[in-house]
Amino acid sequence: MRKRSPKPDSVVSPEILEQAKRSVVSDRLTKPGRCVVCGAEASLELTADPSGEAPERLCWVCRRLKISAWREIEQQLGAQE
Repeated sequence: MRKRSPKPDSVVSPEILEQAKRSVVSDRLTKPGRCVVCGAEASLELTADPSGEAPERLCWVCRRLKISAWREIEQQLGAQE
């Protein structure tokens, strides 16, 4: 039979563990907002328009569509010059 080794002393203090547990629980309680375009679940980060407008809360799909539209407009403006 194999001998069990004694449990090592905790490396992290109990206070820090408790604080980490509380921060994880509070993160779970905050619900992400809704996309202003389609109403889907939006990410917690806010994206700012390069034109300087106020940031909008967008889901990942609408954010990608908006970025694609910006690129298309930039390409069209470059071709017109």
